[in-house]
Amino acid sequence: MTLVQARPTVAAGTVTERCAARLGLLLAVLLLRLLPFRHTLRVVRLARRLGRRPLPPDRAEDLVTAVRHTGRHWPLRLACLETSLASVLAAALLRRHLAWCLGARFVPPPVEYHAWAALPGHGPVGEYTVAGWHHHTALTI
Repeated sequence: MTLVQARPTVAAGTVTERCAARLGLLLAVLLLRLLPFRHTLRVVRLARRLGRRPLPPDRAEDLVTAVRHTGRHWPLRLACLETSLASVLAAALLRRHLAWCLGARFVPPPVEYHAWAALPGHGPVGEYTVAGWHHHTALTI
């Protein structure tokens, strides 16, 4: 997380979305910490089949914010990989779809490896962007 991204200080989303955010965060941390990455990719592909309809853009923002707010109370380190995966899994628990993107974010002057959740046709969800910053996707699931 860069210095320009602030963590949300208030809970966002409905009660159902906040519960899905908690469960999605737990699943994401367990997948990334305990299993090889190929198993995580399989779970995300399965989650894509569960969530057939994309989230509306405003609900997607609220869900990503709910995941980040839940992460504030998490005792372990959470970065973009964990929060983006948790957002995708939380959306699948709600029978909706978010794409999980892995790639790089070009921020002057360095390039950062980055992971984010995206809506097809709308771009990254919940990402702070400034003119001159752009995302390069290496893998989308």
